[in-house]
Order: sequence, then structure tokens, then C-alpha cells
Amino acid sequence: IKEGQVMDKYDNKNFDMVLEYITPEVSSVLHKISSFKKSIIEEIRLKNNKPLLVCCNGNDYFVSKAGELKEDNHNALIITSYQLQNTFQIISNYSVYAFEEEIKSGFITLKGGHRVGIAGKVIYGMDGIETIRNISSLNIRIAKELTGVSDSVMKFILTKNNSIYNTLIVSPPQCGKTTLLRDIVRNISDGMPQYNFKGIKVGLVDERSEIAGVYNGMPQKNIGLRTDILDGCLKSDGIIILIRAMSPNVIATDELGRPEDIEAIHEALKCGIKIISTVHGDDLEDIFRKKILGEIIEEKIFQRIIVLDNSKGVGTIKEIIDGITFKSLMY
Repeated sequence: IKEGQVMDKYDNKNFDMVLEYITPEVSSVLHKISSFKKSIIEEIRLKNNKPLLVCCNGNDYFVSKAGELKEDNHNALIITSYQLQNTFQIISNYSVYAFEEEIKSGFITLKGGHRVGIAGKVIYGMDGIETIRNISSLNIRIAKELTGVSDSVMKFILTKNNSIYNTLIVSPPQCGKTTLLRDIVRNISDGMPQYNFKGIKVGLVDERSEIAGVYNGMPQKNIGLRTDILDGCLKSDGIIILIRAMSPNVIATDELGRPEDIEAIHEALKCGIKIISTVHGDDLEDIFRKKILGEIIEEKIFQRIIVLDNSKGVGTIKEIIDGITFKSLMY
């Protein structure tokens, strides 16, 4: 998409939705941004006594009082302490206490699946983090659901016996791994008649509330008809709960990394459950250098490894690798 095309082709619904949670003095400036630029903005960042920032396509831009995106902070709107605190009150529906459990995890999920990251003074108690006070930064991440983005890779994931290959998505930050994972889950759950694949049961451990975007118990994103969600649950706990309670055919998680996660995956594999997950990394070599992740790659647990980058835009499929032979499947 290039700026200058017919304006009604731009989808600003998600952007306009999050503006409802931002104090009017700031949202009125953000409203002035062009329709095209609104459609590609991924984050809105408010910091106490700092310029208003937005992020898109891997770059940061300062927002002027006229709603222009600039690479320098000249004439940028400066966020005041009042504006930051008022935005936080709106986000928490003027009842911070009601959101304490989410706040101590560092984020609040909004209607629509949008997520607000919170930074400030972390308060510890006997049981660990109790809350975050004296809010200094808010990062509003605009959820973007792209249905069908996984269609081209499903032929590499699905098997002939109505199952899937254990699949790992490797991606640097903000290269579309969660969006791809969500859509793969949808396809596995709903089925794909074009591949004679019937939908199967998926258990989703959504530790950071990013995949399904659950709000008031309802997923805001399309994660399929046969998907059960454990929201805000540690992966290591969630995998075991799903094994015991929901009899999934597939378990999906985001961002593996802890030893406990790997142990839980081994338990799932013992039960014949397939796994699909993601990890942070630039490429396969980068993953091999990380001790815990390198070990599971060497074990050849994952039969399919999808590597993303942003070389041709967010969500570019760089490679699809056979996890047994480590040969590319794309050629």
C-alpha cells in the first residue's frame, strides 16, 4: 500500500479504538495523523515529560502537534504527567485496584485485544511483585489480526494423517511471529478443506494475552472453533493443565525460553500431543547459540522450523526448514 491511494482502503478501526483509551489532549493530536499512516502504526508510546512516539515498520517517529510523523523531536507533543496519569486511569476504567493482577504482570489487555505495557515503580511484597506505581511509561500495542497469512505455509505443517508436524517459528521482535502463530492455530482448529484437513483440538497457552487477546473471558481474535485458551498462564503450568484437563491434539504457545517450558513440552510429546511455538532469534544459527533452545533443536523435536524477518516487510517468510535434515523446504 502506498500513500495517496483511495482513503477508504485503509483500515483505521483498531487505531481509532485505542484512541478511546487515551486522554483527549493527546488523542486529538493522534486523530490528525493521515489515514494511511494510522493504518500501519503498531505502537503508541507515552512517556512522562517526553515526546509522543509511534512505531511502525520497525521505525520510531515523533508526533508533532499537527499530527505529523517526524524523525526528529522538533515541535513534537510533550506528554505531561497529568496526561500520562489520566490515560492510565481511563485504561484501568478509573479502578486501578480492579486491574492489580494484570498490572503486576506489566500490562493491561483492552477490548479488541490491544495491550498496554506499563512501566514505573515496581512494588514487591512477600509473594513477589504486588503492583506498579508512579507510572512513567505506557506502550499501547495495537493488535492487528491478519486472517489468512498462514495459508501459504500450512502445506508444510499439515500431515497426511490429519495431524501436524511439531513446528517452531523463529523470529526477531516485531516481525509477525505472533500474528502468524495465531493464524496457524485458527487453520488447525477450523480445518482446511483444500488440504482435506479436518479441524482438530488445540490447547492455547497465552501467557502474555497476545495471541487470543482475551477480554472479559472472550477471545478478541479468531483462534478457531476447537481452541481452548489458558490466558495469562505460565507456559510450563499451562501445558500440564491442558494435558490433564482438555485432551488437546495440539498445544500452541508463544516465546519458549525457560527450562520449565522445555520440560513441559517433553511431557506433552510423551502423551502424543503435537507442539507449535515461537522463539526469539535472527535465524537457526542464533537459536543454536542459546543453550536451552539449541538443545531442543539438536533433539530434533521440531520437524518444521519457520524463520521470519522483515526484509520484504513484516512477516516475511525467510526460510522453512526440515527440522530433521536441516534442509530448506522452500526450493
